[in-house]
Amino acid sequence: MSPTKDSNKISVLNQLLAIVKEISGLPECRNTTKKMYYNLVRRVKLLSPLFEELKDSEEELEDSEIRAFELLRVALDSAMDLLKLVNEGSKLYQALQRDKIADKFCQMTDQIEASLSSIPYDKLDVSEEVQEQIELVHAQIKRAKGRTDSPDLQLDRDLEIAQKEKDPDPEILRRLSENLQLRTINDLKKESLALHEMVISSSVDPGDCFAKMSSLLRKLKDYVLTINPEADTSEGEKGLIKHRSPVIPDDFRCPISLELMRDPVIVSTGQTYERSCIQKWLDAGHKTCPKTQQTLLHTALTPNYVLKSLIALWCESNGIELPKNQDNCRNKKTGKFVSDCDRPAIHALLQKLLDGNPEIQRAAAGELRLLAKRNADNRVCIAEAGAIPRLVELLSSTDPRTQEHAVTALLNLSINEANKGSIVISGAIPDIVDVLKTGSMEARENAAATLFSLSVIDENKVIIGAAGAIPALIDLLCQGTPRGKKDAATAIFNLAIYQGNKVRAVRAGIVVPLMRFLKDAGGGMVDEALAILAILASHQEGKLAIGQAEPFPVLVEVIKTGSPRNRENAAAVLWSLCTGDAQHLKIARELGAEEALKELSENGTDRAKRKAGNILELLQRVEVVVDT
Repeated sequence: MSPTKDSNKISVLNQLLAIVKEISGLPECRNTTKKMYYNLVRRVKLLSPLFEELKDSEEELEDSEIRAFELLRVALDSAMDLLKLVNEGSKLYQALQRDKIADKFCQMTDQIEASLSSIPYDKLDVSEEVQEQIELVHAQIKRAKGRTDSPDLQLDRDLEIAQKEKDPDPEILRRLSENLQLRTINDLKKESLALHEMVISSSVDPGDCFAKMSSLLRKLKDYVLTINPEADTSEGEKGLIKHRSPVIPDDFRCPISLELMRDPVIVSTGQTYERSCIQKWLDAGHKTCPKTQQTLLHTALTPNYVLKSLIALWCESNGIELPKNQDNCRNKKTGKFVSDCDRPAIHALLQKLLDGNPEIQRAAAGELRLLAKRNADNRVCIAEAGAIPRLVELLSSTDPRTQEHAVTALLNLSINEANKGSIVISGAIPDIVDVLKTGSMEARENAAATLFSLSVIDENKVIIGAAGAIPALIDLLCQGTPRGKKDAATAIFNLAIYQGNKVRAVRAGIVVPLMRFLKDAGGGMVDEALAILAILASHQEGKLAIGQAEPFPVLVEVIKTGSPRNRENAAAVLWSLCTGDAQHLKIARELGAEEALKELSENGTDRAKRKAGNILELLQRVEVVVDT
């Protein structure tokens, strides 16, 4: 057996065995998807004898067989991620989104079945018993394709009633408590933390789904406390609880005051602060985000309603006085209080948009822009009043200021998930791309930000890319203000998640400016450049273009000295470039990558460790070939 093939065989089989071992060690699942979870874990476990016998066999694997096992490794890696997500995630979310979770299991089953189908079992050096077992597992997985658990009609009815009724029947809450395994206060606290982690880590506003989960969690908590006020609390714990204050989660503290936030608001960088603290910061003339030191694109403060609800829930659970309601705000000009949604004013502004007078239209679009920025209720009211199609029409205005107001109003409206669909249906994307190409600098920046917001929905990535947005975004990336460059980079990164847009970006010449940003450490664009390069390098055209741009010295330098996230992305790019390319591996070794990668494999992020380990394996294989 050749050293290279032997090395490749051992490597992939070791990885497969490690994944099966990790999946086998996952804890028992206790939520509504436990049957799908159990079936997937059971079938994966049965694959272990195949990998063990092949590892012990002296016969070599053909290149096609190694590729087949590599596909299986990728599939099982994804399966492990799904199983962990299901087991550690919010039980309420999974109950309310059972169909989506079931679809993920179906997709996972399809992926594993496809990879197993590419393995020629009859040609492998394994015992008859193992071959029969693997064929049985494959047959089971084939039968499982497209099949999901039977619907739990009782659970569906209970969830529906519990959401609708203010005080549901205790029997319904009892069934939900049992079915969802939320029987004790400790269970509910874990669920609250899981829900909190999901919302904080999500890049998408969970909106109505979060409201439903929060409401159900409160009702279940009230039920559990009613039937057992001392639930799951030992005598020792009771004594301790009386004498200690609860530890405030870091995400609930204002980064400025370090106190529990009462009125959390979001600034343009995405960071959240207590309103009074960040307002004082801004009033003092600061133009940067206190936590990240990034320049603020604007000084608008957006209420973080999701976090405010989480804080309220946490306060209630820990016996802390709930934050006072601060939803109303004072109009500085009139001194009067206004509600969160001033419908008559919105309808009056909509009528002004229909007016043929350009100055009246400009003023109305400007006021709608500010109202849409102010709060979530206004965003809903403005859309319901029918303003989106009118604003889309104004994107073609010959008046630059009107155009700026219109595109920025649409940006603010797009924060609402439902409004994203309405904006796209109104045919806004081609007009937004035109603004991106020909508008004023402020209009171009906000057009880029709008495209990013809309591209959160996957199908919109395709539409935006097809509308010619990517070359225009690259122009802004090259020529824009610091803010414009950031907006363009963020939009390009999100769009490039779709494979077709990777090709568009590469062919539009994005690699050259990205390499320029990467080599200019003081330019403030290194993070963005590396993130985009990492995603482009996963495509063959991107890999080729990056490889021709002499990236290796700067990539190795970043792996040695960069921030944790940048080291991770640099390793991801390097791994893509070196896979299947001995010349690139040679260059990386000559530049001292091996030592830096060893250090990264020990001290990097989890993803960085994996990428570093993969590159080190490639380097070792090349060394074996050279030695022989």
